[in-house]
Amino acid sequence: MQYHMGFKVAGKETVIKVLKKSKFLPLTSKEIRPQGWLRRQLEIQAKGLSGNLDRVWPDVRDSAWLGGSRDGWERMPYWLDGFIPLAYLLDDPELKAKADRYVETILSRQEPDGWICPCKPEERGAYDVWTVFLIAKVLALYADCAGDAEGRVQKALSGVLKSLDAHLDYNSLFNWAASRWFECLIPIFWLYERTGEEWLLDLAQKLEVEGVDYELLFQDFREKEPHRRWTYLTHVVNLAMCLKQGALKYRLHGGDPEAFAGLALEKLFQYHGMAASHFTGDECLSGDSPIQGTELCGVVEAMYSYETLLSISGGARWGDLLEKLAFNALPATLSEDMWTHQYLQLTNQPQCSILPKDHVIFRTNGEEAHLFGLEPNFGCCTANFSQGWPKFALSTFQRSAGGVVSAVLAPSSVNLEIEGVQVACRLDTEYPFRGSLCYTVESGSPVEFELLIRIPGFVKTAVVDGKPAAAGQFYSVKRRWQGTEKVRVELSFSCELTSRPRGLACLWRGPLLYSLPIKERWEKREYCKDGVERKFPYCDYEIFPESPWNYGFAGSCFEAEEHPMGKTPFSGKEPPVTVACSLAQVDWPFQWGVCAVEPGKTSISVSETRKLVPYGCTTLRMTELPVLF
Repeated sequence: MQYHMGFKVAGKETVIKVLKKSKFLPLTSKEIRPQGWLRRQLEIQAKGLSGNLDRVWPDVRDSAWLGGSRDGWERMPYWLDGFIPLAYLLDDPELKAKADRYVETILSRQEPDGWICPCKPEERGAYDVWTVFLIAKVLALYADCAGDAEGRVQKALSGVLKSLDAHLDYNSLFNWAASRWFECLIPIFWLYERTGEEWLLDLAQKLEVEGVDYELLFQDFREKEPHRRWTYLTHVVNLAMCLKQGALKYRLHGGDPEAFAGLALEKLFQYHGMAASHFTGDECLSGDSPIQGTELCGVVEAMYSYETLLSISGGARWGDLLEKLAFNALPATLSEDMWTHQYLQLTNQPQCSILPKDHVIFRTNGEEAHLFGLEPNFGCCTANFSQGWPKFALSTFQRSAGGVVSAVLAPSSVNLEIEGVQVACRLDTEYPFRGSLCYTVESGSPVEFELLIRIPGFVKTAVVDGKPAAAGQFYSVKRRWQGTEKVRVELSFSCELTSRPRGLACLWRGPLLYSLPIKERWEKREYCKDGVERKFPYCDYEIFPESPWNYGFAGSCFEAEEHPMGKTPFSGKEPPVTVACSLAQVDWPFQWGVCAVEPGKTSISVSETRKLVPYGCTTLRMTELPVLF
């Protein structure tokens, strides 16, 4: 399917451009509502740092975007990119009013020529227009969430992109904008689908010509070894973002929307892969060691790339990768109350303390990068982590040519019109902690459509209404729906030890990675730095172990046990599921606040039964362990 935009020229209609259509159409907060544990997760986020950042953090509270004196670049737009869908998904009047107020203030400061970023005219040439791309995405997202009946936001966005187009006639892309040019295709496509104006696709071509071509980077991938060198081409967030480049370019040129991301991930996982199905970056690519970190911004941007790939290509594998990040890496790097976060998370993380300056293991980050706090190391993640859960929730249901798609398996509901009939579909489930899913479909009148259900590739078996379903594909339930009907899905998982480098292994069960939890002692650090106050509940923390952690797998028997869901979905105190297994202690050196990359491979104690918990339920943890049997 394609968008054809025709224009009258000299008495005849000419098709100027063709824009390839996405396989699935993302929905908005008008149609989608999170339910169950997913809604609870968003409520925790709203009560935590994300919902209160404008009250406690000067870079948002006093942002130059609002006429203040603080940051006038990416931090305010980063925060709004997550805060806006959070407010509207929860349908919270106070949060929505706040989002409206900030967007209104930003729009009121737009220049007559469309320029919207807070800098003087004479400063524009040195202004990195990455933030133009970002605020353009925010405006499109806001129009989707809040509505734009009078077209004011659309008009403002058109002005932003026209000013960018004129700006690029005399100023080429550089730095972050050159590295992230394809992000601007998202608001360009959004506006083009509403106006059909050809200059928008001319702007897309201009950006493509001037931006980094990551396909060349991965066709002859030379960054196989990590270096203590900061570069744009090895920056983990740039690489997480670039995964969607091929899918976005497909909409302009055709081809295979999945090929580039597949090639890039093959290289990234091979040389810099982590147990949690991500790649290291502290800040730049850092190898496959379990004590090298990955940046929180990289996690949420990879999630957004997988969401984009899933909707454009319709490939089920992108839902698998999205869920693995959402259920593991994202919650693991946030405190349970979401008032603090890490800049870097480590796979094997027995302690989070300030490292000696002459023994910092991170290649391009500082000694505090893995602490939990307000803005450890750097403040980009403080603003940007907000998009993770809301955009995940927006991806749960999507529209297909034949009906509705359950693209991401999490409790959610959707209301939309199909063939003139109002249809509601609700998924009740405690997945990923359980394997049961129940869809309730309601239609006011008889209507025929297809419900597509993504069956994850990591399930052992799948059954839909008593019929077997293939893993890693979409299962179609097509019928004439009337009244209230239910579709039941049962997924089963098996415990699997997955090999990791250096003779280590990690345990997966379905979408969840498991870790050995460590008893913790949190020590507050309240202080002020650069005019930014850290105080409870958004102070910094060092975290120390209070129980042994130096274990290896001592047996091949793994027994999963389900527990009641608590108020906090990813709770370390009340994990919804655990796996009992046999572990034995090994000699594992520990110095300067971190464990050695590689432990001893023989036991130094009798084996004992311990319970592993989901990686996302941990703060201190050991995940990659030696195999002793």
